[in-house]
Amino acid sequence: MKNAPDTTGEDRGLSARDTVLTRLVRTYDRALARFFERRVQSRSDVPDLVQEVFLRLSRMDDPEAIEKPEHFLFVTAANVLRDRARRDGAQRRAAGDAFLSPMAEGSDFPPDRVLDSKQAAERLAATLGQLPERTRDIFVLRVLEGMKMADVARAFSISTRAAEKHQAKALAFVTRALEDWRHR
Repeated sequence: MKNAPDTTGEDRGLSARDTVLTRLVRTYDRALARFFERRVQSRSDVPDLVQEVFLRLSRMDDPEAIEKPEHFLFVTAANVLRDRARRDGAQRRAAGDAFLSPMAEGSDFPPDRVLDSKQAAERLAATLGQLPERTRDIFVLRVLEGMKMADVARAFSISTRAAEKHQAKALAFVTRALEDWRHR
């Protein structure tokens, strides 16, 4: 049949790998865009962030081997945001803006409070780095990214109760670390 729609991509000369990538883009492009829209200030950054997720996917040797593509893509999306925040933070520190900008703009916060907050944020980042990857990712998606627990559980293909246990473990670890830091 000459006029039958091509659903596999094979007739257009696409490899099986390219067909898988195309299917994943079509399936998850909009969901990833919504994920980023809720988490960034500038909507103009959203297409670049979505593209970065798919770029990382395309660098994989065998994207067909991904057992849970939704989980993989949304954890990758969270990592893209985390990497971007790190990069932005490094650029601000290099320019000296992280510490000086609140005072330069006439902030109502005293400099010592700004410094304490900055140190607490650095301590939190270091503490999160000590957690097991899955526990950290669940904590970040739930607490820092604001995802619903059911959505987090679904992204990891685990029960909501299991996701809640990971979050509780992370929360207890972070709380202890920050309390120890504050009482030093």
